Amino acid sequence: MREWSFAGSYLRPTEIIVRKSAARGFRSTASTSMSLKAGFVGLPNVGKSTLFNAIVQNGKAEAANFPFCTIEPNVGLTPVPDPRLDILSNLSKSTKSIPTMLEFVDIAGLVKGASEGAGLGNKFLSHIRQTDLIVEVVRCFENDDVIHVDGAVDPVKDVDTINFELALADLSQIEKRMERVGKTGRKSGDAKAEAELERGALEKIIAALEEGKPARKVDLSEDEQKVVVGLELLTGKEVIYAANVGEEDLMDDGAQNPHVKALREKAAAEGSQVVLVSAQVESELVELDDDERQEFLVDLGIDSGGLETLVQATYSTLGLATYFTSGEKETRAWTIRQGMTAPQAAGVIHSDFERGFIRAETIAYDDFVDAGSIAGARDKGTLRSEGKEYIVKEGDVMLFRFNV
Repeated sequence: MREWSFAGSYLRPTEIIVRKSAARGFRSTASTSMSLKAGFVGLPNVGKSTLFNAIVQNGKAEAANFPFCTIEPNVGLTPVPDPRLDILSNLSKSTKSIPTMLEFVDIAGLVKGASEGAGLGNKFLSHIRQTDLIVEVVRCFENDDVIHVDGAVDPVKDVDTINFELALADLSQIEKRMERVGKTGRKSGDAKAEAELERGALEKIIAALEEGKPARKVDLSEDEQKVVVGLELLTGKEVIYAANVGEEDLMDDGAQNPHVKALREKAAAEGSQVVLVSAQVESELVELDDDERQEFLVDLGIDSGGLETLVQATYSTLGLATYFTSGEKETRAWTIRQGMTAPQAAGVIHSDFERGFIRAETIAYDDFVDAGSIAGARDKGTLRSEGKEYIVKEGDVMLFRFNV
């Protein structure tokens, strides 16, 4: 029997990485992940690249006041802020602390007709097909010096344009797939049955898209979901609307901004979240040290910056949770799906841990802080031994015991 309370060196390093490349990462249906991936989309000149640069801290995305300044996708990997990590690391006297990661993909601005080749066309849409969710950056500020591609600020119209183009791109992909399914359907046995199942699922999605509904709102059975997941439909992904506002709007949560109000009404109707961010403020915050940053946020009357706000919205939208491993070697945060069992959570570290799982010594974060260590928690009786049926809770600190 072996135990595990910290992560091995073979896993993803923690330095921030920014590169230009095709998007990579796990599919949205994956049960576990080492990093999440969010795709930034929006019309030209809404502040996507400025926000990207600020959030990934040392980002190299080009930001300029003209359409289509972002051609190749910019991909940035940044640590997920979590103050609990440093507290646990200090208590365990860890050599290092490793946060979980969030990857952002910034693609070229969409315009009306993109799915048919307008602007840069749809050649870049493949870069966001492998993301876990889409962040639609929407302009909610007035500034005559910053060109709006349609001549006037109208966030609801902008959102409708983006969603329409994503739907057209999905329809095009589905039509191509239907042709291949038709050929498969001429076969017999299991291949024919699967083709018929997939055809039925695709027809449901087509009907929804033609009615203006996204694929994620289509009621599919578990088997139907499995046969269409490989299409990675853009409208099948969850959406967060990032309202790019001025500094004054952050101070009153956008209460006086009619653009924010309209966007919130739009999002509420479809069950999506709106987060307020200011690309300009974020670009200023990134130049400050921790103390200055906190002072700036206090002056604005807000608790957190744009990255923290987006992370919180991402976790709640996707139904994610965080647990920790902590020891002298390292303290590490791990991202899991809510509702995962202890063996599944162990499998995030390594598949062998899930296969050979015996039990998990578990302590709630607050109890760990109160006790000061795992040994202290054991003495206080707050360290629990949990089996294969245990559902991991947000903030659990875990030590896994398993057979190799």
